[in-house]
Amino acid sequence: MAATAARLLGARVRAGVVIGAGRAPNGDAPSALETFVGGHPVPTPDSERAGRRALAIAGALAAEESLLVLLSGGASALMAVPADGLTLDDKRRTTERLLRAGADIQALNAVRKHLSSIKGGWLAARTRGPSRTFAVSDVVGDDLSVIASGPTVPDASTFADALDVLRRFGGVDAYPKAVVARLEKGDRGEVPETPKPGDARLSRADAAVIGGRRDAMEGAAREAAARGYQVVRLEDPVVGEARTTAPSHLRLVMARVAGVGRPVCVVSSGETTVRVTGRGKGGRNQEFALAAAEPLASLGVPAAAASIGTDGVDGPTDAAGALVDSTTIARAQTAGLGPPGRYLDDNNAYAFFEALGDLIHTGPTDTNVGDLQVILFS
Repeated sequence: MAATAARLLGARVRAGVVIGAGRAPNGDAPSALETFVGGHPVPTPDSERAGRRALAIAGALAAEESLLVLLSGGASALMAVPADGLTLDDKRRTTERLLRAGADIQALNAVRKHLSSIKGGWLAARTRGPSRTFAVSDVVGDDLSVIASGPTVPDASTFADALDVLRRFGGVDAYPKAVVARLEKGDRGEVPETPKPGDARLSRADAAVIGGRRDAMEGAAREAAARGYQVVRLEDPVVGEARTTAPSHLRLVMARVAGVGRPVCVVSSGETTVRVTGRGKGGRNQEFALAAAEPLASLGVPAAAASIGTDGVDGPTDAAGALVDSTTIARAQTAGLGPPGRYLDDNNAYAFFEALGDLIHTGPTDTNVGDLQVILFS
């Protein structure tokens, strides 16, 4: 996104930052753009350096200059500036705890915005001139205040909302004292709220979503049709806890393909969650696939299912997701792996699929529009 914008705008770009996940951004960055390698899904010191540099650039703009912000999934972690009184470690520990507790992105980012000096509209509030944001969305519903935690748009959530999230996901005692203290001060009106709808500081800020999960579905559907598949698209987002959502999703799929000619490809998208209680390794797409393995085998028909993170990263692993088919359970038994439930209980789907050679590795894709599920029947 940054390389294309810089090419189109040319000499009009005088300063900026480009932040990649885990490695330097692809493409040749113009000399006017500083590159950073941030962390994901939790921020790193480079995430903070990148965020502070972005704030500095925004604050230095003249009133007649414009701020262009290009966002994609993961930017909440890639660009981090802790609010006054907080450390990066406070934010990291809070993010990790919420992720392990299974918080969805709306809940997670409501907290993030109230622990930040750049999220929740604060980036755009820093500049004196107009700002224009283009976002590629990994958020179900494409809410601009949730994508990247909304650094350039008004935030309707409150400190009270953030406190409620902590209470729902482990209780306030599970989080750093400094984090809880800030949220409680904010709830009492002792700390300024994030810029709200109608805030004059954001009157010259404009934002639009230019891509999202339906684009991934369209691409998958197009490729399946080109290979001779009848295509069924499920437009409702796939959400909820991965291990419980997968079986119910498969039941929905079977109802939708009844009477449809074979071969058929069912395409869906969304973003599930995982509640981490075990000590294993995996991600939401791997858990979704693993939870679908036994229901898929019980169908008694040739079938395969894949769940994939479109950014090429599923949880804290090197895999994008995993593949299951009608033979997965039988192959697992032959390999002596034991039942899928054992691996799900330990959040260890990665080990299961690694043993079978059924992990999906794409490497970084340089985009993020959520997760994609593809189910095939022959």
